[in-house]
Amino acid sequence: MAKKIVEITMPKLAESLVSATVDRWLKQPGDLMDKYEPICELITDKVNAELPSTVKGKLVKHLIGAGETVEVGAAICLVEVEAETETEAEAENAASAGGPALDGSASPSRHSGATRPAPAVPPAAGFDADAPMRHRYSPAVQRLAAEHGIDLAHVRGTGEGGRITRKDVLEAAASGNAVPAGSGQAPASAPAAMPIEPMDPKVPVRSSGIHLSQSPRIPSIEVEGQELPGRGEYFIDVTPVRNTIATRMRQSVSEIPHGWMMIEVDVSNLVLLRNRLKDDFRKREGINLTYMPFMIKAVVNAIKDYPIMNSVWAVDKIIVKRDINISLSVGTEDSVVTPVIRHADQKNVSGLAHEIDDLARRTREKKLKLDDMQGGTFTVNNTGSFGSILTQPIINYPQAAIITFESIVKRPVVINDMIGVRSMVNLCLSLDHRILDGVICGRFLQRVKENLESYDLETKVY
Repeated sequence: MAKKIVEITMPKLAESLVSATVDRWLKQPGDLMDKYEPICELITDKVNAELPSTVKGKLVKHLIGAGETVEVGAAICLVEVEAETETEAEAENAASAGGPALDGSASPSRHSGATRPAPAVPPAAGFDADAPMRHRYSPAVQRLAAEHGIDLAHVRGTGEGGRITRKDVLEAAASGNAVPAGSGQAPASAPAAMPIEPMDPKVPVRSSGIHLSQSPRIPSIEVEGQELPGRGEYFIDVTPVRNTIATRMRQSVSEIPHGWMMIEVDVSNLVLLRNRLKDDFRKREGINLTYMPFMIKAVVNAIKDYPIMNSVWAVDKIIVKRDINISLSVGTEDSVVTPVIRHADQKNVSGLAHEIDDLARRTREKKLKLDDMQGGTFTVNNTGSFGSILTQPIINYPQAAIITFESIVKRPVVINDMIGVRSMVNLCLSLDHRILDGVICGRFLQRVKENLESYDLETKVY
């Protein structure tokens, strides 16, 4: 059968992303690959992600080297495919990149470290005007379809512009009407059983917080000029991730007038409650019950009372978010990311504990997806895991506030004119002073304090 060469282009992974950096190639020229199989790892300004192949074939050539940054729509590699699949493959590449496929006759010029512009070419023929997003598949959708053996060409999209969502794929898998990938057949009217691989049993992970792996590795540092005697300095290359963090922090500090407040909370009852529940919870759920889900629950309930805390500055207006999506500041050995617990106000303590454990584990394993980083409205950080008792956090732009929970320590305190030893914790809040003032933030912190101090041995986690 005749062979054809097609190009795989850089897809638009998220609405706000216009470029990405190829970190390393997982497939080399000459390697065979299946559709949806990861071919390279990308570094974006939000998270690292694997790029799945949009075709089945043999990798012919890399057009982009490791470390190079390319814009959405630019070709990154050439793949040899069966001639009969060329039209479909090019259509998928064009749609996933937000633009048409290239003809493969010319490659963009190579400039190491430079951002490669996307080519300007006329729209591909046969593009469905009524569903412009129909064939723009996110990596999460592609991976889910591959897991269930579903051909996305026969899945109806309910997202914006006809785009296929994760929900659409799951519904197609549940209905049994979806066409298996590679079958070339239309959906059957009668449901058919879909083979689903059994999930691996959950392996408990010991964790004292959400920021560190069990055995943190020390980042490797290449020392330049170390052989020179008396040299008093050395150099560390700035990685793309570190450069992104620097850019975001500078943007937050320069654009947001930061205010800061602190309040101390008596969490003695919370300590007793957790100590009473943690062993049984671990046996029942397979994960540790930390203080974080209780603290996030207290914050979420306070946001319900003071929704202005869940907002962003939009120059001529303040946008108050209806959904309460909590961003978690999770530190790894060489970076900080903020994965999101969506609809945190709809989860109980147990549900929050599972969300925290899942996000922390996938952060350590570098398996976060771009969807995990989107939509945060308020950030919570557990700086107390380091033993810190006081911090001044930088706001997670463009949110209005960030709160940190410091280390729980036993201190002598005065209660009814008597001195007692209590478990105390400091809560530190940084606020956008364009949106928030001392009065509203003081009341918000008081409500968080009340919520934390209201926990007792009768509190339910389910």
